[in-house]
Amino acid sequence: MLTDKILKLKKEKDVVILAHNYQLPEVQDVADFVGDSLGLSRQAAKTPHKTILFCGVHFMAETAAIICPDKKVLIPDLSAGCSLSDSITISQLKEWKKSHPGAITVGYVNTTAEIKSELDYCCTSSNAVNVVKSIPKDKDVLFLPDMFLGSYVAKMTGRKNMYIWAGECHVHAGIRSDDIQKQLDSYANSELLIHPECSCTSQIMYDVAVGDYSNRQVQILSTEGMMNYAKQSTAKNFVVATETGILYRMQQQNPDKNFIPASKGAVCQYMKMITLDKVYASLFEEKYEVIVPKQIADKARVAIERMLAIS
Repeated sequence: MLTDKILKLKKEKDVVILAHNYQLPEVQDVADFVGDSLGLSRQAAKTPHKTILFCGVHFMAETAAIICPDKKVLIPDLSAGCSLSDSITISQLKEWKKSHPGAITVGYVNTTAEIKSELDYCCTSSNAVNVVKSIPKDKDVLFLPDMFLGSYVAKMTGRKNMYIWAGECHVHAGIRSDDIQKQLDSYANSELLIHPECSCTSQIMYDVAVGDYSNRQVQILSTEGMMNYAKQSTAKNFVVATETGILYRMQQQNPDKNFIPASKGAVCQYMKMITLDKVYASLFEEKYEVIVPKQIADKARVAIERMLAIS
């Protein structure tokens, strides 16, 4: 069986397999650690293994390579990209910074290594609010590339001097308020877990504030935040507004609870490009290595280390 071959080979070759929450179930099953971007970055930083096989999208493997310059980082498919990461180029960022001299630049981890090398801070959805809160209030902030996460952070921090890049994740942008409401109506006493990259986050925050959700629990959380919340909540039904891959792990950890996708179409084709066959081939042939040029990696590492230092 392919799963057994992978488990045997990773031991023989001293390889740790990291997989994002959005990966295919069978890929999650062979991983040593499954989690969100921040959790996997932390695992990469502390792993004793010589090689990291990253089952995620390209920017995640780049981040691991930057954090662990002494390790080999492999990705099973080099073309596993990210629509959000593609929404800003290095020339666009440099121009934006020029037009706001003295501003502090905060970039979501969903960006290329080249973009990260131009940032003051990196962040993930789980610590974006705290990263921005740590910046002096009199400093302008450029937040990129996700406009929905940026809007959420601006509201949560109350910061008026925050400029937000107009990028989006095509999967989260496609989850609509109507989709969510239909699912909530179908399941009595269900709680809503929503990722801040969703296009309807701001609208839902407003709706909650004016009482439209009555006494229903609504939590705006990172994927790992969703995992933790689902474990400790006494609710039995959860409508989950993020990429559908997370439902597998949620169900595994909470077999007595029911997890409903806000939108069945919320599937990232890039995350699903990594298959068990590709994982085995990557292990067996030690391909494809992700290498970040030293000059870019050294600059990007500063922003990433600041991200890892802020919970």
